[in-house]
Amino acid sequence: MNFLVETLYWLVPIFFAITIHEFSHGWVAYKLGDPTAKLAGRLSLNPIRHIDPVGLLLLILVHFGWAKPVPVNPLFFRNPRRDMFLVSLAGPLSNFLTAFAAALIMRSPLFPLLGPVIGKMLYILFLLSLILMFFNLLPIPPLDGWQVLKSVMKPADWMYRFEVYGFLIIFVLLLLPYLMGLNPLMDYLNLTVKWSSKILLGSFYL
Repeated sequence: MNFLVETLYWLVPIFFAITIHEFSHGWVAYKLGDPTAKLAGRLSLNPIRHIDPVGLLLLILVHFGWAKPVPVNPLFFRNPRRDMFLVSLAGPLSNFLTAFAAALIMRSPLFPLLGPVIGKMLYILFLLSLILMFFNLLPIPPLDGWQVLKSVMKPADWMYRFEVYGFLIIFVLLLLPYLMGLNPLMDYLNLTVKWSSKILLGSFYL
């Protein structure tokens, strides 16, 4: 029963955070001349259009999952490297803006009037948005951070060869706590989210 209640608390923030993230990629790409996301029906704030069923299930069960990536075609861009940089950065930036807005509400004197249920979901949205932002900024394929890195660096053959191992690297990072007792991914997220919470909320999250 406790697991079911906690799942319900997380569902709305999950839907909101991943929808904003994916919509932002598509919206920026559209503004830069790429209609691919719009033609695919992904330029939408309807979470159903962005949810991957398997990714959502894993996100709920093991707190690691994914949404359906918004399709982007760089051939439509006037300046592919610059525009891919902007499109890739749009997702993490949208998560930061979501966390910032949630922090403003939580620091408002009106926050207690929202009640415990809305308050808890807003707090979860705040943390989840920061987690999504910092995780996606990792320079590992196919995450946004990798696309940002590719956009600012001179293209090289090793980059294209490295992309093949992206999912394997993420999988190994997730297995390290069980294989070696090391958890660099969680250490990184704890550190970044903790200090971001300190800055935005004025206190460390618990």
